[in-house]
Amino acid sequence: MNKIEHLGIAVKDLEAANKLYSVLLNTKPYKQEAVESEGVITSFFKMGESKIELLAATNPDSPIAKFIEKRGEGIHHIAFDVTDIDAEISRLQAEGFELINKTSKPGADNKLIAFLHPKSTGGVLVELCMERK
Repeated sequence: MNKIEHLGIAVKDLEAANKLYSVLLNTKPYKQEAVESEGVITSFFKMGESKIELLAATNPDSPIAKFIEKRGEGIHHIAFDVTDIDAEISRLQAEGFELINKTSKPGADNKLIAFLHPKSTGGVLVELCMERK
């Protein structure tokens, strides 16, 4: 793993969260993007080499809506940048980690992504991500 790519933060109201984080971080989001397959709209802030990703549900059945209903707003996941996502998925599976995604899939911000189950990562939802070529 190369670096922390981003922290994902679940929010109820993306417009309000964008305003709050714009003031907090003293910068505006550089991108907003819907990921229909996940039922989410995202907003990204650049912070040095890392990013903050705000995630708001677009429907009540989305994973983010369920997360907020169960746990409230807050940190949802930590994402790590990897060089070869398929090799990393295979390595982690061989090491005994439980994967939510056994193959990579398209995600926001031009990434291929895969999630590891929090049961095998000390209660933290971990995302692997790699720039799509």
